[in-house]
Amino acid sequence: MSNNPVVIKAIINGEKINTEKQEPRENPARPSEIVGYAPVNTREEAIRAIDSADSVFASWSKTSIEERMERMRKAIQKIKEAAPEIAELLSKEHGKALYDSQGEIGVSLAWMEYACDNALEVLSDEVKEHDNGKTIIARDALGVVSAITPWNYPLSLSTIKIAPALLAGNTMVLKPSPLAPLAVSKVVEIIADEFPNGVLNLVHGASDVGVELTSNPKVAKIAFTGGTETAKHIMKAAADTIKNMTLELGGNDAALILKDFDVNDERAMRRLVISNFLTGGQICMIAKRVYVDREIYDQFVPKYIEAANKWIRVGDPFNKDVTIGPVNNKRQADYVQSLIDDAQSKGAEVIKLGKVLDEDLFNEGYFLQPTLVLGADYQDRIVVEEQFGPTLAILPFDNDEHAIELANDSIYGLTSSVWGEEKHAVEVAKHIQAGTTMINTAAVQGLNVQFPFGGVKQSGIGREYGKEGLLAYTDTHVINIPVNKELAYIPE
Repeated sequence: MSNNPVVIKAIINGEKINTEKQEPRENPARPSEIVGYAPVNTREEAIRAIDSADSVFASWSKTSIEERMERMRKAIQKIKEAAPEIAELLSKEHGKALYDSQGEIGVSLAWMEYACDNALEVLSDEVKEHDNGKTIIARDALGVVSAITPWNYPLSLSTIKIAPALLAGNTMVLKPSPLAPLAVSKVVEIIADEFPNGVLNLVHGASDVGVELTSNPKVAKIAFTGGTETAKHIMKAAADTIKNMTLELGGNDAALILKDFDVNDERAMRRLVISNFLTGGQICMIAKRVYVDREIYDQFVPKYIEAANKWIRVGDPFNKDVTIGPVNNKRQADYVQSLIDDAQSKGAEVIKLGKVLDEDLFNEGYFLQPTLVLGADYQDRIVVEEQFGPTLAILPFDNDEHAIELANDSIYGLTSSVWGEEKHAVEVAKHIQAGTTMINTAAVQGLNVQFPFGGVKQSGIGREYGKEGLLAYTDTHVINIPVNKELAYIPE
């Protein structure tokens, strides 16, 4: 891949738009290196994009599901062909290791293919014959969808919205995060080229663009992945027009290690380490709090440290030996460090994990060596707040009831995991307040795009993935055709 900076443009009604301002995106491993430039769109350009999507909605929504599937499959094939270049660009601008970027493309394509494979069954009219006649349950497109996506998994968290929205007959305006705008824009451009002008539009910019995308009366649905506090502002902006919303928000996901967990199971321990530190811990569904039964706590901790030291290798994302790259941006790195410092100032023990493969690069970029925090209080910031970075607190619990209480003691409820004998683990899992609970695995390792994903409490509204993820971009339209058109209890 060329070292020349990539310059991307907005896409409005099929036209690539030049903007007065451009925002540089640095390489978080080498902040002095500019990877590329993203446009800074104005609020007026956001309005143009929404108007474009609205103007073609009527015609696009009348196309057959088969035509939409055919167009999407062509886009999928072109993304596959461009995957090596896209993965490299993502690792450069994001900081995640190359294998991680390749994996993200794989998840994105798996979902897009699942959506295509199931669109006809899920989105077609359902006809029900019954004693009183016939009922047609139609799945109507909603209209213009505003999609706002984050920096941590920009490809998968954009395609998770694009595929079902367009297959259901909607049009879309998508705004990526300015902290990882380049690779996702390449993917959006590939998809947009396979659809009529205006069906998929791409804008970039600051808060004024976001406000327009969430308040404009022509927007029928908002699909947002990001922070809970931002989501509160979005809900307020959308209130005047009662917009449909899918919100996938923050998580402070608990992992419960039961007393029948085998601490000598090296593969299971490795899965746990990966579920804590993949992508440097910058995943909404990563296991961020680990609670261990007090009976096995003293045996568990050294085995965990041993497994972590084997797997964690920090350095250049393009080094094939590296498992964890830099934190995506300095602000996030500083925030994570503040949580570690806070815990340490209160007497907690902080243990560095793994190896730093290149000290000079480490000192140059936004790197943090992964850390384990022991002896923290249950209410310390590092336990209560979502770290979203390479640090983890491990704390003991007294019994299953105590573990469940600790897991549920959070405003969040995205995912969770329970580790131990399967039947026992499932019984505990049933009492956890979360959208998804995984048994003896966690985070991306336990993700299956065939099944719905989303949170409870302040971790979100609605579901993505699975058939529910397709239906989330439709309105249910019931058409009743009764045999007897007059009700018996109404007098002549």
